[in-house]
Amino acid sequence: MLGKRWTGLILAALMNGPGHFAELRRAVPGISERMLSDRLSELAGLDLVVREVDAGPPLRVGYRLTEAGLALRPAMVELTRWADVHLPESAASCPREFRP
Repeated sequence: MLGKRWTGLILAALMNGPGHFAELRRAVPGISERMLSDRLSELAGLDLVVREVDAGPPLRVGYRLTEAGLALRPAMVELTRWADVHLPESAASCPREFRP
C-alpha cells in the first residue's frame, strides 16, 4: 500500500493531526479529488484512517489516523532517510516532518 502513488503524502499530512478533505487536498499538491477519495477509502479499509462526518451545517468530512496509522511514523522516517541517501532528486518530495 505504501508503494502506491500519493499514499505516503496523504499519511504524512495526517501525521500532523486530523484534517478535512479540502485541507488534505491542499496538503497533497497535484492529487485529484477522485484519487484522494479513493486513497482515503483504501486507507480506511486497512484501518489506518478513520473517516468522521460532522453533520454541520455545513457538512464536513474529516480524517484521522488510527493507532495503526500512527505506528507507521518510524517506517516513514526511515523511508525518507533512505530516499535522501539513494534518491537525492526525489528527496524534495519527501515530507519535511520525516526528515532526520
